[in-house]
Amino acid sequence: MPITSNNLMPVVSKLFCSPSQVVFTVRNRPHVVNGGGFVVLSTNQTVVFKVDGCGTLGIKGQLILRDGEGESLLFVRRKGGIVQALSVNKQWKGYAIDYEGEQKLVFSLREPTSWTLKGSSIRVSVEPKRNNYDWDFEIKGSFVDRACRINDRKGNIVAQVRKVEEVEKLMASKDVYHVVVQPGFDQAFVFGVIAVLDNINNESTTC
Repeated sequence: MPITSNNLMPVVSKLFCSPSQVVFTVRNRPHVVNGGGFVVLSTNQTVVFKVDGCGTLGIKGQLILRDGEGESLLFVRRKGGIVQALSVNKQWKGYAIDYEGEQKLVFSLREPTSWTLKGSSIRVSVEPKRNNYDWDFEIKGSFVDRACRINDRKGNIVAQVRKVEEVEKLMASKDVYHVVVQPGFDQAFVFGVIAVLDNINNESTTC
């Protein structure tokens, strides 16, 4: 089925929905500026997205997704306070940032404490609610092993995190990996979610 405006799945913006499958390369940055983070490259090695750890003020649990020019697209933060400390399921909230700097909640992610266990998953809800379900996307597999995927409620694969085999063999490094995003799905949303996975696994975006 050809991708049209009727079957795009924008969360941040339809500008980040491609009519064809796209393979990105992710490279982790060292923890020297803004808590490290990572860059996302296209097949021609152009920077498409950047993620800064620790937000803008060096605060733990805050992440910023930027476009290739450095403009802020998505602000992601962990819900804080006493409720957070007592909560079994930690909450992450993703806010789209418009050209005037206004923030609008676009997704919520529940971080179960048992996600590292085999068969467990992370669920993501799109905001505002588009249906009566508790969640819209599910993350399964192991991000640490670079073998996980994001599925929609119907089980369709939205995006996959994969090893770069030649790098794994020659460098034994997990600082470079591929992300494959399927046609019609919001790439900015995908990398906002991946930024959270990176953070909860104490990788490049941690302070």
